[in-house]
Amino acid sequence: MTSKRIIRLFRGLGVFAVAGLLLATAGPAVAHHPFAMPEGGEINALQGLLSGIGHPLLGPDHLLFLLAIGFIGLRRPMAWILPLLAFALGGAVLMQLFPLPTSLEPAGEALVSLSLLVEGLIALNFIPAGLLLPVIGLHGYLLGGAIVGAESTPLLTYFLGLLIAQGALLLAVSLGSKRLLNALGDQGKRVAAGIWIGVGGAFAWAALVA
Repeated sequence: MTSKRIIRLFRGLGVFAVAGLLLATAGPAVAHHPFAMPEGGEINALQGLLSGIGHPLLGPDHLLFLLAIGFIGLRRPMAWILPLLAFALGGAVLMQLFPLPTSLEPAGEALVSLSLLVEGLIALNFIPAGLLLPVIGLHGYLLGGAIVGAESTPLLTYFLGLLIAQGALLLAVSLGSKRLLNALGDQGKRVAAGIWIGVGGAFAWAALVA
């Protein structure tokens, strides 16, 4: 790989990470309340579906977490899709049974943000890849907060929206993982991991001081 290509790859990763950081610091409403929809019991079936699709894509921490699956270096990334989706949906269901107290919401957001740090450490082979499963379950738990108190129909369509959005993105990054890793090389992978660790720490700090 030429030095110019390496610079372009690093620049792209850096711009994307900075854009995500700006979105995160813009306010929690941008990240977790797409389409300015009502919450809980006031959401209808169509709003539930659209909100389920929008939440993982508009929340920068959730989006960056899903995208990072592409450069972590999983041996069989396609085989991870169903387990990851199952843990994510399980977390959202758990939120319906045991809602997060309002006082703990900043801590929950900070933990989700630190999941980017976890991905960076996995990419650097410091911790096992299996930790992705409980971590995406935590993401699902926080994503489930937008639909707490809803009737059964919008609840189901919200879960369907989550599956569609996260499944499509996981499929895309898994299919492109090998090509991305080949383009990055070992050095690029380490730089990407460092960027994700830094962004995760910044997100967590923003969540705690907001």
